[in-house]
Formats: sequence, C-alpha cells, structure tokens
Amino acid sequence: MSKERLTVTVDSELIEAANQAVTEGRVASLSGWVNLALAERAAKERRLRALAEAVAAYEDEFGEITVGCPGACRPAKSDYRSSKETTQEPMTVRTET
Repeated sequence: MSKERLTVTVDSELIEAANQAVTEGRVASLSGWVNLALAERAAKERRLRALAEAVAAYEDEFGEITVGCPGACRPAKSDYRSSKETTQEPMTVRTET
C-alpha cells in the first residue's frame, strides 16, 4: 500500500500517548500509531454501516424496533419466578469433560 504525507493538528495528550507507545515498543513510530488509529476508525465505520444496514433490513421485514418493547415483550421477573417455581423442574446443566 502506498503512503502519503499528511499534516494534521492533534491534541497534545494524544501525541503523548502515541510517543509513549513508541517508547514502550508497542508501535514502531508515531506515523505507525496514527496509521493504526486511522485503520481502526475506518474498520469501525464499516462495522457501523453494516449494523445500520442490518437493522434497516430487520425493520423492513418485522417493523420498527422500539425502546419500550424489551420490558413489555417479556414477563416481569416476579411473574417469571412464580410461574417457574410452580410449573417447571429445576434445570440441570451438563458439561462435557
């Protein structure tokens, strides 16, 4: 991948953090640290776009996701406990060894 020179203004605390990363050997150079930060941000933006597309597709098929649904869509904890105590046997969890 080709490289280009870039001039930017950055918060001094971030430059200190980058220089510390170089000093500790976590990155080869300040440029490397900035390059990594930009790559991570680009990846995050791609994930957010994919998530937004997935939510839009879900809402197209099933309707709008609302804030009120999680509490309204399941019984209250007290209702769950009383129904579980009277109608279900205790659950056994098996693990393979």
